[in-house]
Amino acid sequence: MIRIVSFLIVVGALALGVAWLADRPGDVLVTWQGLRIETSLMVLGGAVLIAMAVIALIWSVLRAIVRSPLMLKRRLHRRRGERAYEAISRGLVAIGAGDLAAARKHTADAKRLAPAEPLALLLSAQAAQLGGDRGAADNVFRDMAGRADTKALGLRGLFIEAQRRGDHAGAHAFADEAARDNPSLGWAGKAVLEFRCRSGNWAGALALLEGQKPALDKETYRRQRAVLLTARALAIEDTDRDSAKAYALEAVKLAPTLVPAAALAGRVLAEGGELRKASRVVNKAWQAQPHPDLADVLANLRFGDAARDRLKRIEALAKKVPGHIEGALAMARAALDAREFAKARAALAPYLVAPTKRIALLMAELERAEHNDEGRAREWIARALNAASDPTWTTEGHTSHRWLPVSPGGRIDAFEWRVPLTGIVSAAPVIEAAQPAAAPIEIAPQSKDQNAEVAPAVTETLPSRRRGEQSQSKPAPVIPLVHAPDDPGPEALEESEEPVEPESGWRKILG
Repeated sequence: MIRIVSFLIVVGALALGVAWLADRPGDVLVTWQGLRIETSLMVLGGAVLIAMAVIALIWSVLRAIVRSPLMLKRRLHRRRGERAYEAISRGLVAIGAGDLAAARKHTADAKRLAPAEPLALLLSAQAAQLGGDRGAADNVFRDMAGRADTKALGLRGLFIEAQRRGDHAGAHAFADEAARDNPSLGWAGKAVLEFRCRSGNWAGALALLEGQKPALDKETYRRQRAVLLTARALAIEDTDRDSAKAYALEAVKLAPTLVPAAALAGRVLAEGGELRKASRVVNKAWQAQPHPDLADVLANLRFGDAARDRLKRIEALAKKVPGHIEGALAMARAALDAREFAKARAALAPYLVAPTKRIALLMAELERAEHNDEGRAREWIARALNAASDPTWTTEGHTSHRWLPVSPGGRIDAFEWRVPLTGIVSAAPVIEAAQPAAAPIEIAPQSKDQNAEVAPAVTETLPSRRRGEQSQSKPAPVIPLVHAPDDPGPEALEESEEPVEPESGWRKILG
């Protein structure tokens, strides 16, 4: 609307101007080189406009003739670029589809049409990777790393190729160079951080984490810093006690529920005589995740305490998480040391139907200490061989008896305190060959926060069996996904419907 109004205003102004000139005629006299020209003002104006139009036309023709080679060159270049873009697009699609022949064909076209284009270089590298030509891919990535516009992409490609051939030193060098050039590259910062953690360079890892702080969310940063501080404190615990204490306290402040940090902080605080502060730190972590290391720190909070004093502290600790197996184990251990055998049995009683290895071994020790009954002790030891696993530090298929800040793969804060194999679903569970077909197999998942007593197992519902004249259902046997090296097999885990008194030690061994 505004344009229309503006156009009408301009046209009206021109019309008024022409009408004004027509109402005021005049004569124009031009004398030049003896030539005398006399005409009206309107005629002269029309002649000037016509002359300007002719001059503009002649200039356009001459300009087009002069610029025709350049215009032809630009047109050919644009057409070549369109063909190169089409070749690159089809080549990337072919790589995504896994069509090696088409990828090679379009890569050759892209190299011929646009050899220096970044996307053409990327297409060449990916085509070489698809064809398994690692050497050619490495050469292309090196060419890309030598250019300013593709350096980051080239370094990432070289980093991946170095990892594939197991060259950890080379991969570290490429990631380090990429992180120095561009600190915002997440993959480079993460790789360098993992390399420093693997080598035990905790100071360098902490410094690098500080540089990555803007790119991390607050909780991730606090947790990772707490893990690295705990690792650094553990590394210098025996040589620099004061620094280890400072690092441990900062780690607890950042992540109060981090068990290794709380255990270390409680230990160094207790050694310094700060018993109340140590107790608060341990209790807070215990309420979030009960762990035997925390119970051990609290039990030995004061050097030289009597066993009954330690038992009182553990009793108070166990009451904070009632019904948790770790509280029962800590209670039984402390009661056994204090020779309070009734309390030890009461703590372990709820878990004797399906004992874990630690419970079975504690019961064996209790039988020896209370009754000096070697036979029953050996029975419990035999049950421990086939008992369910206890929680341990687990990650990526690896287990460790002590906490580690990084996994074997280099991932920070990867170890979790849980029963091994928790959450792993087997496509082909182990089932006894002699057993008949049964209902569908179920994997019983366990939550990380639940009080897990036994490892997750495959449960199979068996058909009912008749005993005498009464038909009864047999309890479902527990079949581990993976047998332990000393596990004789699933048969040992079958239980009768009613509890049976364990056989004597010699009969058990002979059997």
